[in-house]
Amino acid sequence: MNTKQNEQAEAVRKLREILKPGDTVYINIGYISHTGLSRVFAIFIIRANIPICIEWETGRALGYSLSRHEGIGQCGYGVDPGFQLVYALSSALFPEGFGCIGDGCPSSCHR
Repeated sequence: MNTKQNEQAEAVRKLREILKPGDTVYINIGYISHTGLSRVFAIFIIRANIPICIEWETGRALGYSLSRHEGIGQCGYGVDPGFQLVYALSSALFPEGFGCIGDGCPSSCHR
């Protein structure tokens, strides 16, 4: 493994300690370019009514760099970059998906 792969693996490990299946991840658009084609997102979770930023770990886990506008930059037209960011994070943390977690389970597989 090279250094970048080690950093990604470490970020995924840290995020798996913080995030569990069914947790809600919030995003906030912090910046939109003048063309509207790129956006910068803050990404966080809330624990005990305190927002906890997870941009650094998310950026490392997904191989994204942080923007100079203090967040994770996403580009695109005709897509929902916020959804794409959260979906990519979920896929990185739970590549095999997850089973039913009980009451209020968001899983589509209840075996």
